[in-house]
Amino acid sequence: MADAIQSDAGMPPDPPRGILQARCDEKGRLKLPASVAKYLKDSGEQKVFITTLDERITRIYPISVWKENEKFFRSYQANPAAKNDVWFILNDWGADSEIDSQGRVLVPSELRRHLNIQDQPVWLFFAAGRFDVMSKQVYDERKQRAQQDLQNKVEILEQGGLR
Repeated sequence: MADAIQSDAGMPPDPPRGILQARCDEKGRLKLPASVAKYLKDSGEQKVFITTLDERITRIYPISVWKENEKFFRSYQANPAAKNDVWFILNDWGADSEIDSQGRVLVPSELRRHLNIQDQPVWLFFAAGRFDVMSKQVYDERKQRAQQDLQNKVEILEQGGLR
């Protein structure tokens, strides 16, 4: 899916690296970090689909990636009940949004209230062709979990080939 995005030149642009901080304002507009807005623009993306799967993390899908998900849901047959339930949640929370001239997207009102990101700082990172957006609470939980027994985790990954 991440390969679905390509620039006008035919080569996919590099996605932003790292965890980036942003803010969702009082009207629910998320001001995308400059590197995210540039990545989307260089990819030819002006529309996104904003939703959640776990009711904790907001997902911003470039529309080309979202269309790949739609194809997946149309063809997936292994577990129809799971497919229908997840499809319902994605659409119940989700909405299309266009990137405005100031690099902002509008997060659906119920979603931003439920996830406590309205008029709050948020943290974004690129994952599997989309951008995950976390509230401070979720960011802090993830960071704390990642730091537990970190040296052992690093040693395991270095043994597996991490440089």
